[in-house]
Amino acid sequence: MRVWHYGDDINTDMLFPGKYTYTCATPDEIRPHLLEDLDAAFAKEVQAGDVIVAGRNFGCGSSREQPVVGLKAVGVAAIVAKGFARIFYRAAINQGLLLIECPEAVEAYKPGATIQIDAAGGTITVQASDAGATPSTFSFPRLPPEIMAICDAGGLLEYTRAKLRARKTA
Repeated sequence: MRVWHYGDDINTDMLFPGKYTYTCATPDEIRPHLLEDLDAAFAKEVQAGDVIVAGRNFGCGSSREQPVVGLKAVGVAAIVAKGFARIFYRAAINQGLLLIECPEAVEAYKPGATIQIDAAGGTITVQASDAGATPSTFSFPRLPPEIMAICDAGGLLEYTRAKLRARKTA
């Protein structure tokens, strides 16, 4: 797992340039343009299970779905930030992308460190890259069971489909 580290006010145009809004709709079309104006290496090097660590107001800007769809499609496991723009937060839940607000973990993270997330337990452990460094564990408010269920299902659409299937068999 790789950790991608960014600062404050990462807006949706930085995550997916607006100039592609009407020409890229599928995850395969979106992927090459993810973060291209912020981090040219991201789209080429991101791997399933990677985590993004960022500052305040992550996902501010327009309400386009492509940034979240793309991040979910490439397998970003979670975004840990000091705070999220509300419209981005809701879009991420709809896609099943785990977002965690934990300013203390963001402050503790230094390049080269590793992160372990226990979403169900509400903890993040940051392990510095220094040999012998003691890991730091931070608590965050556990997500409501419904939101965790949506994320576990892979998004709101899959969650709803599963609930409908369960009703039909009951």
